[in-house]
Amino acid sequence: MTQALVHIALVVKDYDEAIDFYTKKLHFNLIEDTYQPEQDKRWVVVAPPGAYGTTVLLAKASKPVQEPFIGNQAGGRVFLFLEIRPIVLYGK
Repeated sequence: MTQALVHIALVVKDYDEAIDFYTKKLHFNLIEDTYQPEQDKRWVVVAPPGAYGTTVLLAKASKPVQEPFIGNQAGGRVFLFLEIRPIVLYGK
């Protein structure tokens, strides 16, 4: 049995603000932005270009108790490390 991390959730203040940051500043791709009416939430997923596997789920803080965690997923430590590798084309 193979196991893999599929989504890493980040608590954000606002969906659209977070989408703008990840897509315009970090050049991530918007993979999905679907409204979930039964929960009155959106399912927002982004990923770096060329990423395979793990994506980032942008989860809006929906309760006051969640708000202190916006931007503080790891208690002030670095939470995500983005590695950028050049693409090498062989035979071209």
